[in-house]
Amino acid sequence: MGHLENKLEWCLRKAKKEGEKHRGLKEVKPDEEKANNHIAKAEHNRKAMNYLIEGNFPDWGVSASFYSMYHCLLALAAKFGYESRNQECTFAVVEHLVKNNKINLDIKWLNKIGSFDESEMEGEEILKLREEFQYGLGTIVGDSKIKQLVEDTKEFIDVVREVLTK
Repeated sequence: MGHLENKLEWCLRKAKKEGEKHRGLKEVKPDEEKANNHIAKAEHNRKAMNYLIEGNFPDWGVSASFYSMYHCLLALAAKFGYESRNQECTFAVVEHLVKNNKINLDIKWLNKIGSFDESEMEGEEILKLREEFQYGLGTIVGDSKIKQLVEDTKEFIDVVREVLTK
């Protein structure tokens, strides 16, 4: 069993052990309505990101971008019958769906949003930026990074919307 499968098993066992208020991954009935609600939340967070950036709070805009994209991942999980309450588990289940051809999503998005595997980290992905600005003392985000976040956030929502319709 590979690393991904081990992670999924761990996530599923964790949820079973913890019950209703779990911090893992639970198999549930596929729920398109919940998936659509996660996309609505992603869009809401994208608007918040733009508002924060325009209001000169780019550090908080980074967090809003991350959570916008994260809700897209939760939408994919919901559509395919998973409930996740753990970021690592969410990334694992979406990667599992991609690698098993359940969804047509370029794996680059998972690496861009935030890889938990240090060997796969590329540049300054969104998870790393979010942690830097949420837990660190910096408030200034470079214009090119902000521009890229805005573009990536919008594009990822559009990509996931398309995936959800197939």
